[in-house]
Amino acid sequence: MSNLIRGISENGGAVLCAIDSTAIVREMERVHKTSAVTSAALGRLLTGAAMMATYLKSEDNTLTVRVKGGGPAGTVLAVANGRGEVKGYVENPVVEIPPRADGHLDVGGAVGCDGTLSVVQDIGMKEPYVGQVPLVSGEIAEDITSYYAVSQQTPTVCALGVLVNPDLSIRRAGGYMLQLLPGATEEEITRLEKNIAAMPAVTTFLEEERPLTDIMEMVLDGFNPNILDEQEVVYRCDCSKERVERALLSMSRDELQKLADEDPNVEVCCQFCDKVWQLDAHELLAEKDAQ
Repeated sequence: MSNLIRGISENGGAVLCAIDSTAIVREMERVHKTSAVTSAALGRLLTGAAMMATYLKSEDNTLTVRVKGGGPAGTVLAVANGRGEVKGYVENPVVEIPPRADGHLDVGGAVGCDGTLSVVQDIGMKEPYVGQVPLVSGEIAEDITSYYAVSQQTPTVCALGVLVNPDLSIRRAGGYMLQLLPGATEEEITRLEKNIAAMPAVTTFLEEERPLTDIMEMVLDGFNPNILDEQEVVYRCDCSKERVERALLSMSRDELQKLADEDPNVEVCCQFCDKVWQLDAHELLAEKDAQ
């Protein structure tokens, strides 16, 4: 499990969320067998989505973050809910490109920046809320920051990090997200900017095995922060045979008949957990006719 905390400044002008998502990203890499740069890309998006989901009002609400930047990784997608469960996939899990000039993984190069970041929030209303912004860099954190500034009109700072070992296992992963609430003064903003400028990489805190409260205390230094809540976050897919059946039954009868004619033994692979579900097309046809 991964730890997540939220804190608020004493005067209520700033809210901070911080997460150690190492376990989440390790499970993602185990499932999808991602290369180093795609582990970093999807790992960052899963980390960001987990923090964004803390603003959902109900455990059953979901948030989907999709990045399409035109890069070799293809679409990168993460889904999170109010229960602290996240899942995701990258269209092309194995991408090999040179590192950036500074030696870091070139996530922006793998994702691309000619496209959009879109967020779909299903909060139990008749229609989901959809927001979309052009990509800034494809590095994920900057793009999430842009989403909140443009689509939500909320000043936000997002920092994400994934360290990948030479054997492609995940060493550390985590992030934090700071948001200013209405009424923040210029003096407070200046102080927060100085605090953030002095922050090391979030993975540095995790490498030193420092608690998430240290991130909160450093970002909100001078603001007497208090912890709002804590949550355990896990990588978990909620696919089931029943959900796969419902999806197939939503097809037309002609489409189901075509499946049965080609091969009655239908196999459906879940893109989030790679589990394979096997169904009988003739049984699906009979159920379709009975509806």
